[in-house]
Amino acid sequence: MPVAAFPEFPTNVPTHPLLVVDYQLIKNGDEKEMNVLWKAATSLGFWYLKNHGAEEDVENMFDMGAETMNLPMEEKMKYEQGDEGSSFGYKAAGANAVDASGELDKIEFINVAKDDALAWPKQARRAYPSTVNDRMESTIIPFVKKSIEINDTIMSIFNAKLGLPEGTLQKLHSLDEYSGSEARTIKAPKNLPAERQALGAHTDFGSLSFLHNRLGGLQVLPPGIEEWQYVKPIPGHAICNVGDALALLSGGILHSNIHRVFPPPGAQAAFERWSQVFFTRPGNSVVLRPLSEASNMISEAVGKLTDKQKEALSPGVTSYDWFSRRIKNQRIKNRTGPETWQASRGTEQGRV
Repeated sequence: MPVAAFPEFPTNVPTHPLLVVDYQLIKNGDEKEMNVLWKAATSLGFWYLKNHGAEEDVENMFDMGAETMNLPMEEKMKYEQGDEGSSFGYKAAGANAVDASGELDKIEFINVAKDDALAWPKQARRAYPSTVNDRMESTIIPFVKKSIEINDTIMSIFNAKLGLPEGTLQKLHSLDEYSGSEARTIKAPKNLPAERQALGAHTDFGSLSFLHNRLGGLQVLPPGIEEWQYVKPIPGHAICNVGDALALLSGGILHSNIHRVFPPPGAQAAFERWSQVFFTRPGNSVVLRPLSEASNMISEAVGKLTDKQKEALSPGVTSYDWFSRRIKNQRIKNRTGPETWQASRGTEQGRV
């Protein structure tokens, strides 16, 4: 997909600065850089990641996404994710609600399961359009493996900072167990009304998100601030964030922050908005609760919380149940009223 000469991100919209983390430095064990990562993950929960080396893989994924979105709708719908709580496959624009009123989303995307990419040419979870299959070896598998490497590196740093026994978080995200981990290529149409949500306010379901945007639109609501603020896309910098699972496992030390997607601001609104993301999520059987027995830091953090906060951190469900419930209740075909939207919520409800 040729990269258009996009207009500059406007300077007259509220933006929130993110800390910048150098992936090569944290990979090499640079203590100062790892402290920057830790500060970002325990405050806003979002940061820029530079020198990650995935740029070419991301561009190839955008090409795959364009080829897939250009298929006839009848063909794409053969691979629709469905209404039973599975995320993998194609999602058409308008299939999900973006808020309690039932307003429809405006994005379409293709999700490829980590399990299918790593099992290729065998099928692990589901079938995909020909455009996906044709690029599985050349495009999707390299992106998935690179994303896993990056998120595993970040996870190992969190593991050490939390005082967990070596490999604890990695075992909970084992590649040998099926999970909700997936690569997602997203297309939002151009010229949406400025006030129209493309994707409603939410926290991410899993552990870590590795996101690539060419245009603005992502907004965060920082703790203690009432005004939504844009996250400015920077060429060559991924936007990474902590999701619900790591917030729960860490006893709330790692922060899963609420965010949403609006149309790109200013002149950027005249262009289609493409995003590429990899979501790392725990194995399906992992029970989401603080790892207090394995870490004094987590135990002490949980000990300072109210009973209500402790209850929010221990939903008593598996990663699979947490993930499936949220996917299922966002689907507009499952909507019975505002309560359906509420049933799709995660840690953003109590701002854990």
